[in-house]
Amino acid sequence: MKSLRILVTGGAGFIGSHLCEKLLKEGHEVVCLDNFFTGRKQNVSHLLDDKKFELIRHDITEEIRLEVDRIYNLACPASPVHYQYNAIKTVKTNVMGALITLGIAKRVKARILQASTSEVYGDPAVHPQVEGYWGNVNPIGIRSCYDEGKRVAETLFMDYYRQNGVQIRIVRIFNTYGPRMLENDGRVVSNFIVQALKNEEITIYGSGEQTRSFCFVSDLLEGMTRMMENEEGFIGPVNLGNPQEYTILQLAEMIVRLTNSSSKIAFKPLPKDDPCRRKPDISLAQEKLGGWTPKIDVKDGLLKTIEYFENELKK
Repeated sequence: MKSLRILVTGGAGFIGSHLCEKLLKEGHEVVCLDNFFTGRKQNVSHLLDDKKFELIRHDITEEIRLEVDRIYNLACPASPVHYQYNAIKTVKTNVMGALITLGIAKRVKARILQASTSEVYGDPAVHPQVEGYWGNVNPIGIRSCYDEGKRVAETLFMDYYRQNGVQIRIVRIFNTYGPRMLENDGRVVSNFIVQALKNEEITIYGSGEQTRSFCFVSDLLEGMTRMMENEEGFIGPVNLGNPQEYTILQLAEMIVRLTNSSSKIAFKPLPKDDPCRRKPDISLAQEKLGGWTPKIDVKDGLLKTIEYFENELKK
């Protein structure tokens, strides 16, 4: 494939930084744009000497003019702790960010991929979740800034496609984990690993019977790049995640084992609107994206993530 100039918004974040790395390895020029609210310069500092890598500090709610061939729109805090910190800003990032990146794509005829989320399904009444399910979202809850923000972004992408012929792709990302997750992002994998490594109480919200599925970051990126470069006219939305389902209690016990921790488990009240079950149906991705399926076993992925946090906690 020829070398492309690719914009990654949110490129210094957990997923974005791994994506920048992958695209550079494939020989592309990468423009990484981030306002460093949850992204970190250290995530991409090892790329700064690469002549094909450019880092721009910018907030995607503000206009910017760029010439690119592809856009991956990942800009938005993705953990409840961070997206609820400034709910209005989260809505703006989703809506204005979509409008601005779609405007760039329309002007320069770039192909653009929206990193949407499993949260568009809300607390699902359909299990596992299929792309045709419209969701069960509280539009006025504390998570709405993120859930509804991402839903509006999908609406805008579809409208730019129908009205202006913009080449769009939409992926719905389910729980993803791996190195470079933030220590304080409030997600279960990072929370449990950090608590276990410090031999602190592992806090489970609710009974621990609620389920999640966990996809290692490299598997997700393979799905995202296949989706971006598919030439069959498939625009999505498409679920990307690992269909193996675990209860939160099972995950906590596995992490305690893998870290040889002396941590005990403590139960706390469940936050409002927290989904009870989360598992992707990935049959559409397997059909449309060349048989894409996650390859990294949860235990192997957790060991890599534990090693990362062990090194981070030593700093």
